[in-house]
Amino acid sequence: MKTNDLIHSKIYYFSKEEDRANLMRLLAFWRFREKKIIFTNGCFDILHLGHIDYLSKSSDLGDILIIGLNTDSSVKKIKDKGRPVNDENARANILASIGFVNAVVLFDETTPYDLIKIICPNILIKGSDYKLKNIVGYDIVRENGGEIVTIDFLEGYSTSSIIKKIKLL
Repeated sequence: MKTNDLIHSKIYYFSKEEDRANLMRLLAFWRFREKKIIFTNGCFDILHLGHIDYLSKSSDLGDILIIGLNTDSSVKKIKDKGRPVNDENARANILASIGFVNAVVLFDETTPYDLIKIICPNILIKGSDYKLKNIVGYDIVRENGGEIVTIDFLEGYSTSSIIKKIKLL
């Protein structure tokens, strides 16, 4: 398989029935193989070292890393004007090109609650700026015997700070 095909094979649109069915088959296969499934989500608008640190630490906690990625329409609802900087196709392809990422699932909603219901990860991960019980999907994961983990952000790295630096130039 060519590298570009491999990258595209990791990208799923939650709103597309065929992609959702393919994702369900893949999840069943991973569960059959007793793989520990890790899930996190975000916009990942301008990928930076802080994102890589966060995602690599997430990946280290299990066997399969699935990233829920906000679509452009979803980002526009939850972020400042002018976001996203990079469109969903670019963001999904960049994330899917990372070797330790197994799947990138784009979702239109403002939260990945419905996606978490489908994936039902063993571990749900968010940044340590969240309180555990305020993490979207906390209830689903706990009810199914999973755990919720928070990871500290790498100091000095954020998409917002990058955008502010660019505006100053």
